[in-house]
Amino acid sequence: MSNNPAFCEGIQYFGEAWPEFEKFADSAIIADGESAVADASDDKAAYQTLMGADALRYVTLQMCGSKGSGHPGGFASSAEAHAALMMLGHTNIVTEVGHHAPGFYSSMFLDSSLEEMGINTMSDMMARFREKHGLLGHLSGAIPGLLAPAGPLGQGQHFAMAGALLHRDKLFPVTIGDGGMGEPYVLNSMMHFHMAYPDVTNFLPTLIWNGYSQEHHSMVSLHTNEDMEAYWKGHSFDEVIIVDAKEFDDSDQEGAFVDSSRFSFKQRLAFAKAVLQGVDKAAKSAFSGKLTAFIIKQLKGTGVHTTGSKSHNLYPTDTLDAQHIIDGLTRRALSADAWQIVRDNFSRAGGGPAVKSVVTEFELDVPAIKLKMEEFAKGDKAVPATAMGALVAQTGQQDKRFVVTNADGNEASAMKNINDALKIRHPTVDPLYNQEPTGQVYEPLNEDACAGLAAGLALFGSRSIWLSYESFAINGWPIVQTVAQAMAELRRKTPSVVTMFTAGALEQGRNGWTHQRPEIENYFAGMMRNGNSFPMFPCDANVMQAAYEYAMNSVNKSMTLISSKSPLPVYMSLAEAKVAVERGAATIYESESGDKGTVVFAVTGDMIFLPVFETKDKLEAEGYKVRIVAVVNPRQLYRPTDVSWDTVSQPDNNFMDDDHFNALFDGDVLMAVSGGPSAPLEPVLLRSRAPKRDTVCWKRGETTASPAEIMDFNGITADFMVQRVNELS
Repeated sequence: MSNNPAFCEGIQYFGEAWPEFEKFADSAIIADGESAVADASDDKAAYQTLMGADALRYVTLQMCGSKGSGHPGGFASSAEAHAALMMLGHTNIVTEVGHHAPGFYSSMFLDSSLEEMGINTMSDMMARFREKHGLLGHLSGAIPGLLAPAGPLGQGQHFAMAGALLHRDKLFPVTIGDGGMGEPYVLNSMMHFHMAYPDVTNFLPTLIWNGYSQEHHSMVSLHTNEDMEAYWKGHSFDEVIIVDAKEFDDSDQEGAFVDSSRFSFKQRLAFAKAVLQGVDKAAKSAFSGKLTAFIIKQLKGTGVHTTGSKSHNLYPTDTLDAQHIIDGLTRRALSADAWQIVRDNFSRAGGGPAVKSVVTEFELDVPAIKLKMEEFAKGDKAVPATAMGALVAQTGQQDKRFVVTNADGNEASAMKNINDALKIRHPTVDPLYNQEPTGQVYEPLNEDACAGLAAGLALFGSRSIWLSYESFAINGWPIVQTVAQAMAELRRKTPSVVTMFTAGALEQGRNGWTHQRPEIENYFAGMMRNGNSFPMFPCDANVMQAAYEYAMNSVNKSMTLISSKSPLPVYMSLAEAKVAVERGAATIYESESGDKGTVVFAVTGDMIFLPVFETKDKLEAEGYKVRIVAVVNPRQLYRPTDVSWDTVSQPDNNFMDDDHFNALFDGDVLMAVSGGPSAPLEPVLLRSRAPKRDTVCWKRGETTASPAEIMDFNGITADFMVQRVNELS
């Protein structure tokens, strides 16, 4: 019977005990009841940190080899840094690099967190890696112990900053690959955050500088250490700590990037000790109020099957019976006793397995808010964006953690009332511009940073809202999609990620096509089938308020509101608006009679109702009966079988039944009309029983003097719609 630890079942190779094992690994240096190494200069701590690094490499390589798939190389060059963070008790680790996922899974396996999902042994790891309901190829925040997803590069720092803002007593390291240094706004977003929140420095960018990207050398591979330090300091970093493996090399390797696993054992220990001490120094610097970066510099693929970009991912031939994989595993093989030491240390680090100790395993207390809405009279005109702005202001006044992000300016979107109440967070005090160092409105001039902080705060448990022009939202939307998917999988409740986009295409004639990009609504529409994504199209200021309340009261969803900043007619009372938002749609006008048949207009938008009502007048004059239906929340108009609602956390199956749907949309002709693209109206077109139907929607942008002119350019006119109705009748 094997004396190996039970979790080691499935590990293919065990090695001999390292030199002086009895001296430096007689017991775990993180004793039972403790949460971190007490002294980073302790040789025993360095010895066990190196064991942890090699354990991470071994599990990563064998797991990937079991499927001939996955990405071991990038994480392998980070192993000492990751192990050092763990050993020092800093376990709230996020990453920018989705390709480091196998290493993060290895960490969660070694600290026992994955037992939460039934992964108890190495055999379980191999069986569940890159399989449905298992360990997906890139990180997901649903994996026990992992704080946030990682897929597209350039996102991880936002999660670290959000965590740091919400939990000032914790360190939030974020690993960043040098292959991703060219992605948008990585350092720039941290610089802006530092300008806005100079006292929040408890996040630690940890650069894995290994010289390579996915398929070639990284663009910063020719930088000297001095160049790299200057690069970070040029982005407001006070302290940049670089630990370069080259300085410890006693194996005569060529080039600036070297494989530390080829050093003598003595020098491997020296390097591990330097990393441990460097991380400790960096963490203390970050907690002391200095914006700090830690950089580990060693060759990509260190300690696995090969190096450089060739180590990045495995192919179908890279299996566990391939000699180069066998060689990589046997070089890293640990003794059974060493595996137990690593398990003991990692499972105690940070106060227990990550699944029981990291901040995102707990729901953050969210203060209750009570919104006082303004009832606009039907027939009057009101600005939807301004009406919502008043509620945003109330939210921030009642929830001091609430953050509003906006790149292009609230005032330009008719939401100055937000700035008046909550103030723009800015180091320069200026009452004219509502600027204060403690404001709740975060205004970096790029949408990626706006979306990133707002989405990160929501994922980590706090309310936020990202406000933008619809035309520019695409620059930040990918991180909202990432977080929406993560929220669909979470095992806890968290406030929905809420966004609101103003200045739609119809309002931006003078600016031309650069400001007329409503095609992003197709992106929103495509996400509706995910199960937890709700694009909403309030038709007036009352519906806008109801939609905002609906979004802010929701959890684990992506809620997107699209509305105008122009004074527009009010069609519904507040009571009617709340019902429309919940149900998905409502009739806002219906003719009393008509002998030529019934024409139904299903409409998403607000300004677009102006030509629709003009069309109504002309059709009634011709003898048609007309019903105008505002499609406010189209996700609720799908059939339940169209949407993966039952696969998500906190499911919503409040779909409109057939009787109510048919009462709204039955007619002789259905005209689906949008000031944007037609995709949000898909559920109506799918279910409608109307024998004749057509869509009238956005085609492309142009510079125009008025909304009417841009609608005319796109064929969204009363004359055209009347013509189509007559052709279809």
